Amino acid sequence: MRDLISIIVLIYRVEAYLSQCIYSIMNQTYRNIEIILVDDGSDDGCSDMCDMFAEKDSRIKVIHKKNGGIDDARKAGILASTGKYVGYVDGDDWIDPNMYERLMYYIETFHVDIVESGVIDSWGDVEKRR
Repeated sequence: MRDLISIIVLIYRVEAYLSQCIYSIMNQTYRNIEIILVDDGSDDGCSDMCDMFAEKDSRIKVIHKKNGGIDDARKAGILASTGKYVGYVDGDDWIDPNMYERLMYYIETFHVDIVESGVIDSWGDVEKRR
């Protein structure tokens, strides 16, 4: 079996984007993942959405916590993770279906401990790669 990846999703007031984010992670071609949704005290519908997704997919864990900011949310996710590797996705982002498959390819091929992906910022019809 391939190594487990813990994917930590930081969630605060991203209700409009959260479903697309979580589905993009659930549909990864690399299947050996755990998805840790860290609800950082969001006061919109995110909390209920997190619980609904956890009921749909046994790979999903949900942490509901008082708002403590991004660093506190990351720490909570790390403490709950059990994977050999950890990745982060913001709750208002989505990822390509093969992102973690490709990242694991680099880890396994080049025997590295850390890999990083590029980012595409998009606003309507405008995209900027970085």
